[in-house]
Amino acid sequence: MKKLMMFAVVALSFVACTKEANVTTDAGKTVAKSEGFKTAYIDTEKLMKDYQEFKDFESKFKSMSDRMKNELDSDAKKFQRDVLELQQQAQSKGMEWAQKRQAELERRQQTLAEKEQNYMKKFQDESAVERDSMVSQMKNFIKDYSKEKGYDYVFGTGDAATVLYAKEEYNLTQEVLDLLNKKYEEKTGKKVEKTEAKDEKKTETKK
Repeated sequence: MKKLMMFAVVALSFVACTKEANVTTDAGKTVAKSEGFKTAYIDTEKLMKDYQEFKDFESKFKSMSDRMKNELDSDAKKFQRDVLELQQQAQSKGMEWAQKRQAELERRQQTLAEKEQNYMKKFQDESAVERDSMVSQMKNFIKDYSKEKGYDYVFGTGDAATVLYAKEEYNLTQEVLDLLNKKYEEKTGKKVEKTEAKDEKKTETKK
């Protein structure tokens, strides 16, 4: 049976607000104002990995996939046993019985193939709808968060990275992740274990 689990990795980028720098004279008076951009980034790979709703999503559809696979495997084994029985008893039970039995097995084989296709379609359709809904909610949350915090740009990193380098102080991943998990906790009443941010410090190799 073909693998049923198909998940996708999401890349996010959003627009938000302005950082202002005041230039003053020696007398302390403001004479000009230069406007720049307030930017930050989110590690989307970590966000999807540690967001509890996504974990529950993966767990739910893995269980669904396992149930389907077990049922199809059981059907396939029974079918194989019946094919073997036909081969073993064809000569003793006669040509008419063998032909009739073979026709029955061919119909069953077609039915099993259709059942597998229907299961795969059901799995893909249901998982896609739920995944798209979850991703859409995350996008809206980050968009609202970015506006509230006054960002001009919030970039996404991960497998589909759009940022090649950024200072760690601009990393919003943990803050957004904690807020998303808190919101999910409030919605479901399920206690979410808080994930801790890891310091990614490069170690020097001594020669």
